[in-house]
Order: sequence, then structure tokens, then C-alpha cells
Amino acid sequence: MRHRVFGRKLNRDIKERKALFKSLILALINYGKIQTTVAKGKAIHRLAEKMVTNAKSGSASALSSVSSFLARKSAVDKLINEVVPRFKNTLGGYVRMRRLGKRRGDSSEKVVLEWSIEKEQLKKEKNEKEKNVKPKP
Repeated sequence: MRHRVFGRKLNRDIKERKALFKSLILALINYGKIQTTVAKGKAIHRLAEKMVTNAKSGSASALSSVSSFLARKSAVDKLINEVVPRFKNTLGGYVRMRRLGKRRGDSSEKVVLEWSIEKEQLKKEKNEKEKNVKPKP
């Protein structure tokens, strides 16, 4: 029975699992989109949502916890300056998980994790730029 058992082990010990999660979240922050398995994606989805929520609050303790987990100043800066402003009006759902189908080698399900508001915001910015450009007489 799984009473009060929390989290996903992913057939790894705790140090390997933490390193895996940290590297996947760093890749998500740096590239904006990653491809992984469903189990890893579900585990990372929760952590990425918590990272964005903590960074949105802006308190010193939240930012220090984010920076201690990520341990790279460039990733923390990118999270705070580029990712968090996209979600200033939303309360959740920062990460989208799309299923891709089965992997050919071992038939494990693949997913793509990406920031959810990116495409919509890009469309809005594109429309605003088109409106602001005045035709030359």
C-alpha cells in the first residue's frame, strides 16, 4: 500500500533524482521547451510551477530558495526577468505538457514541457507591433 508515500522515485536514489530534476528545470528555463518521458515530466511540472510561484512573490526568502535550488545566477536571472513577467496576471498553469506518443526504442511515452503563455504573448506582441507601425506617406 502507498499510504502517505510522496513523490516519484524514478528508479534513482535521492542524489541522482535531485540532480535530474535540477538539470531538467534548468533546461526548461534556458530553452523554454524540453522533451522527456511522462513520469519525469509530471515530476518536473510540479517543481517548475512552484519555482515560478516563488519567483513571482518576490520576497527575499522565496528568491533565496529559488536561487539555492537552481544554483546558477544566469538561470535565476532569466527566470526572474524573462519568464515571471509573462505570468504576472495568471495564478497557475505556467507549464504546458503535450504528449508526443511512444518512443521507438523502448515504447515509453514522450512529452514536451513548455511555458504555456509564450505563444499567446508572442501573438499579442506581434499584433501590437503591427498596430504601432505607421505607414509612410
